[in-house]
Amino acid sequence: MCVNLFFREKILEVFYIKQDLPINEQIRANKVQIIDNEGNKIGPISLNEALDMAYEKKLDLVLVAPNAEVPVCKLMNYGKYKFEQAKREKEAKKKQKTFELKEIRITPNIEEHDFGFKVKNARKFIEDGNKVKVTVRFRGRELNYLKLGEEELNHFIEELSDIAVPEKKPLLEGKNMFIILAKKTDK
Repeated sequence: MCVNLFFREKILEVFYIKQDLPINEQIRANKVQIIDNEGNKIGPISLNEALDMAYEKKLDLVLVAPNAEVPVCKLMNYGKYKFEQAKREKEAKKKQKTFELKEIRITPNIEEHDFGFKVKNARKFIEDGNKVKVTVRFRGRELNYLKLGEEELNHFIEELSDIAVPEKKPLLEGKNMFIILAKKTDK
């Protein structure tokens, strides 16, 4: 979060760090166990002594284990810690496998050229790593001919059988029948 402050034609930016852990004066305990920046344990001492120690080393006193018998605090640069934590989260997000569900709508009496065009688009979506939901929309009396819609979906599955597999059989939901196609897994 950034706040701009205006002082006599100068703009000062002040950044606030979103805090998860209580630090420095926010800690409410009489005695605390200290872990210094090298990882050494320092026995239970009063909070004021711990804060003095933190200020001497120009570090923050961060409460890491509030539920312990004697709360445990660590000396660290809290801003640097939060930055590295955000960096790790961003890196983990990059490695996550994400996909979108793309939808293609057809009708039970679709023409061959239109059908080919929809298949080509679905093929492109699947090759990009997305799942494709193929929906047959029935209008009016078309609902009497559910077999035609199911045949179109099966034809769609056949056309894409080299790169995709259906997750379930065609499913009727209201006036729509649909199927979800996912990329074949290489084993």
